[in-house]
Amino acid sequence: MNNVILQELLSSISIEADWIGLRKVKEATTHRYIRDGQPQANSRDVTHGLMVEVLVNGQFGYYGINSFDPKSVSIAAEKAQKQATLASKHALYKFDERARPSFQGEYTSPREKPLNSISPGDLNNLLFQINDALKVSSEVISVSALARIVETEQEIVSSNGSEIHQDFNLITFDMSATASDGTIFQTRTNAGSRGYSRQIGSEVFENTEDIIQTARTIGEEAVELIKSEECPTGAMDLVLAPDQMMLQIHESVGHATEIDRILGDERNYAGWSFVQLSDFGSLRYGSNLMNITFDPTMMGEFASYGYDDGGLKAEKEYIIKDGILLRGLGGMESQLRTGLPGVANFRASAWNRAPIDRMANLNLEYGESSFEEIISSIKRGVFMKSNRSWSIDDYQNKFQFGCEYGKLIENGKMTKTVKNPNYRGISNPFWRSLKGVGNADTFGIYGTPNCGKGEPNQVIRVGHASPACLFENIQVFGGV
Repeated sequence: MNNVILQELLSSISIEADWIGLRKVKEATTHRYIRDGQPQANSRDVTHGLMVEVLVNGQFGYYGINSFDPKSVSIAAEKAQKQATLASKHALYKFDERARPSFQGEYTSPREKPLNSISPGDLNNLLFQINDALKVSSEVISVSALARIVETEQEIVSSNGSEIHQDFNLITFDMSATASDGTIFQTRTNAGSRGYSRQIGSEVFENTEDIIQTARTIGEEAVELIKSEECPTGAMDLVLAPDQMMLQIHESVGHATEIDRILGDERNYAGWSFVQLSDFGSLRYGSNLMNITFDPTMMGEFASYGYDDGGLKAEKEYIIKDGILLRGLGGMESQLRTGLPGVANFRASAWNRAPIDRMANLNLEYGESSFEEIISSIKRGVFMKSNRSWSIDDYQNKFQFGCEYGKLIENGKMTKTVKNPNYRGISNPFWRSLKGVGNADTFGIYGTPNCGKGEPNQVIRVGHASPACLFENIQVFGGV
């Protein structure tokens, strides 16, 4: 089915409405998972459906169907119209067509080779090889390797002239090793569980030598951790690797600056935010080294796209610049409700979900310091990488995060490996303690495939990129 046929379906709808939109999504997911040399998952799932959206009396109504029959689509439009009419009696805000801007365009994920250029057998063989490489000694008691490949085709048409086509290819590539001496258990992964998530083609699986070496390193570090000292406790400098900065940005900036959350829309499920509407344009969120951008245009990042699910063109925008909070993560509906600037982040997890304010690619811009310069400036501190656990309050404020792997920093040098490294803080004071930002050589691109939000719940893909960063005088502690 192409946009021409979707336009025909749109033309077949005859209801009284201020605006009508159709969003078609077809998604195929391939899941391969090998644990301890045994296949655990070897599947391919396909979902295909259509969301009918209408604007009536200032309110939106939605009805999702998995049929493309004109009669079925018309019935769905009538049901969406009825929903919007009922909702208009309890409206907090009346919308107009500005909430669904008209754009035409295309987007395709970058790839050197199509996803189907690697056979199921070859992909499974690679995962078996990774399992073997992870098991570097008898102390490694469990290993696993996972590849999740998602192919998504999206089309949007609307009564005000939108015509958008987007094709996405997404890969999550993970490996894990757990080591034990009988009493202590330690796990290492590739950038934290499912942290390697990118828009890329099957070329990601081609450099077998590098992949196998990465697996060996992960296995060796798991063994190293069971023989290491506990992370020290106390206030000291903290250096976070890009794969841990991903979690730090996600929880203490991303969710905190979602406008629908600030408005209270998520309070019964995902909580509120310490950020207030009056803070935009004035709140010192962090030190002047803190520059956070919303950038769905970054090539190859996990949540890159050309247009959001409300049809708004995606552009790079500063959320925080020189430490000052400038704008929130709010699509056109939130922008109209608040009168505040936002971004193109109105996103739905599937064809049968209505879009809401979501993170996409949220990145910390790199600075000028080399990794060596950052480390050499520290008298006593800890370097941490790869998220293991997280906890943050309902206001996205007080947090406690744990990492897989740590290195003690003493007199400007990294010395002993430490296990169970953890740190805690409060969002604003923590970011205001940002003392060093790594350069482009320290910059890493990661993502997560499982950010949850909304009622009913929507699990969505999010990308994060960051350099290594130094925070001063942070509460660090050990223990599981």
